[in-house]
Amino acid sequence: MSQIKPVSTWYLYIIRCANSHLYTGVTTDVERRFTEHQSSGPKAAKFLKGKGPLTLVYQESQIDRSGALKREIAVKKMSRQQKLQLITQYCALNAHTENAR
Repeated sequence: MSQIKPVSTWYLYIIRCANSHLYTGVTTDVERRFTEHQSSGPKAAKFLKGKGPLTLVYQESQIDRSGALKREIAVKKMSRQQKLQLITQYCALNAHTENAR
């Protein structure tokens, strides 16, 4: 008898470094992953070490790991300007949502 794994939501996220570089990644737990990056511990991305303070500037949910990885590739292929536009739209949408509450 096979066991059914619980379905977990995957997320794509973008982090801005102190030097304004953007880092894109995927995870099932954005808060945990961001904390790992901030701590510069063994699980932090090498790209982010020593580039703090870090700011989480974007996140979006994906149905599964495959979808998250495909979206990550698409975002990484975007120009910096396109990524900044994505972040700006996300911030504007969240500000609108917060004001509606």
